[in-house]
Amino acid sequence: MPISRDELRRAGGELTEGLTADQVDALTERLTCEAFAEDAVVVQEGARDRTLYLVLEGEAEASRGGVVVARMLPGEYFGELGLLVEAPRAATVTATAPLLVATLALDAYRALAAAHPAVALRLTERFVAGLRTRLTDVSDTLGALLRERSLPRRARLQVTVLGHRKDVPTGVAVGSLLPATVGDLPVVAALIDRRPVSLGERVTSPCTIAAITPATADGERIHRRGLALLLLEAARRVDPTVELAFGHSLGFGQRVRVRGRIKDELPALAARLEAELAALVAADLPVREELWYVDEAREYFTDAGWPEVGALLESWLGPLVPVSTFGQVHALALDPVGPSAGALGGARVLPEDGELLLVYPPASAARPVDDAELRQTRAILQRMTSVQERWLEALGVDSVGAFNRLCVGGKVSDLIRVAEGYHERRVSEIADQIRHSGARLVAIAGPSSSGKTTFIKRLRTQLQVLGATPYELSLDDYYVDRERTPRDASGEYDFEAFDALEVELLTDHLGRLCGGEEVELPRYDFRRGASVRKTGRTVRLGAHDVLLAEGIHGLNPRLAELVPPGAVFAVFVCPLTQLPFDRLSRVHTSDVRLLRRIVRDRHSRGHDAAASIARWPSVRAGERRHIFPYQHRADAVFDTSLIYELSVLKVYAQRYLLEVPTTHPSYTMAYRLQQLLERFVPIYPDHVPPTSIVREFIGASGFEY
Repeated sequence: MPISRDELRRAGGELTEGLTADQVDALTERLTCEAFAEDAVVVQEGARDRTLYLVLEGEAEASRGGVVVARMLPGEYFGELGLLVEAPRAATVTATAPLLVATLALDAYRALAAAHPAVALRLTERFVAGLRTRLTDVSDTLGALLRERSLPRRARLQVTVLGHRKDVPTGVAVGSLLPATVGDLPVVAALIDRRPVSLGERVTSPCTIAAITPATADGERIHRRGLALLLLEAARRVDPTVELAFGHSLGFGQRVRVRGRIKDELPALAARLEAELAALVAADLPVREELWYVDEAREYFTDAGWPEVGALLESWLGPLVPVSTFGQVHALALDPVGPSAGALGGARVLPEDGELLLVYPPASAARPVDDAELRQTRAILQRMTSVQERWLEALGVDSVGAFNRLCVGGKVSDLIRVAEGYHERRVSEIADQIRHSGARLVAIAGPSSSGKTTFIKRLRTQLQVLGATPYELSLDDYYVDRERTPRDASGEYDFEAFDALEVELLTDHLGRLCGGEEVELPRYDFRRGASVRKTGRTVRLGAHDVLLAEGIHGLNPRLAELVPPGAVFAVFVCPLTQLPFDRLSRVHTSDVRLLRRIVRDRHSRGHDAAASIARWPSVRAGERRHIFPYQHRADAVFDTSLIYELSVLKVYAQRYLLEVPTTHPSYTMAYRLQQLLERFVPIYPDHVPPTSIVREFIGASGFEY
């Protein structure tokens, strides 16, 4: 639809100011009119069309990430930067009333510049002047909001990037100083003086910069969080009514709950989500980081249907809240934000028993898995966590924010009593299972700092209540002499290998004990690295007695082969059920166990937090080899999670973590754990009963260890 000179004069506003009649005619020839109905999208955020739009009649509004940032009335224009540079659209423009616009496409602009350079130059001057005005307004507004100085103290800085000294401008994004990949893996975040930050972080002082890739635990977590956030964005674009909430990690993927959808709809939804996810990755959708004021964030998330975030922000310390988005869906940025969508790689979305599974791509998954293993692992985790999850929902504690709200409301004692009561009931149930099974050997295994010691003490009590006499046996007492210990690939002693045990002696003892014979149990002298056979500690199992064997190989099938069929009852002990912060993020079980270990090692073993953190990777590697592959063999699972424990551990761990020097390799983890603890209301240990698993780590337990 053509436009006349008079219409352009009348509606052109600043765009035609100063042009002669002939110049207006030249511009008019290149313009095209378009009409849009109310609520129609004129420009889509992220699109790459290069067109100028001039509002002739009606109104429109620009929104970024669902937030309205500007209104356009007749005489105003937008999209002018598309004529000057190639870049994705920064906002979505929607007609709020029947809208008539004049458009100037890139080809028409170039033709105008060739035929009438003075007109094109005048338009360019107007674009630049308008941009200058907008930047000044934004700078003044941000300065007023953030109360920051407008100029840095120095223009350039000396930094060390991947071991090389560089002179860089102040305020440069750290991501621009790092390569896109290291080896075959994408760079997903950065370390500034060992502090993990997003790639968009600005460098403001001399520092040392390193790259984070999915090869590290932190990089793996950041990469996976980016994929999860991108899936939320994909869901919003596929169907705004779809509500996703991420559950527990499976190692190679993550459970995704779908609210308001029936089971039969999930296969089709999974296919659409996977296709949209792939499209967003192909489009290399940029991630955006923002800082919102607490009140602003609380209002937004409450309106968006994320009440758990509103509850969390009630106890938020500090005036600003970091959020991240790939476009329309915002989430709390509790950890560094990953790279743009293109660096995340493709992921699978599968329907599975009323839920979805987000299966990580090879860059973020430890190893490829088949569909059968996906189903088996998910079923195991659901079995382990479903009971306590239902119990927490009944208690009204469905998020960290809800927990903090109850604590502030004076419900601390009630929460502790109910949590401890649930533990006691679960231990009693497992004792009943053992008695009914007729097993003579109870094999107990779990990863480091799971609370196995306290669990065994409480299980002993419950078995005694049922008339059984339990005897404890530590598999560690069956280590071979030091010089006979097998070695790993690096030539070091492999104390975690099953063959580091005196298998023949263990076989003999277990067989005789299950047969009702008397056995003298050995003891291992760790100082000398030698087995002590003559200890004077003899055991004979009566008709209703059981042997409690604890060690990392408790679930190993080779242990079960050492006793008659049906004689073993296996128990897996681990903190499993952790609270979410929002639909995207939750507390990680491994973080809880590490904090337990830091506090315990400081109290009872004289190890500082830096040393405990430094040993953690090797501890985790041993768990992945010897414990987690066999967790599905457990006859019973005891979830040692306590919803209040991070609030108690915070009282001790915060100071211990502050003691880690900023130059120490452990500082990166210490800093992240400090950030985690900041989100919890503290609870002093006076409320914790002496029989609690938490006492195993903070001290003053009612059991003698």
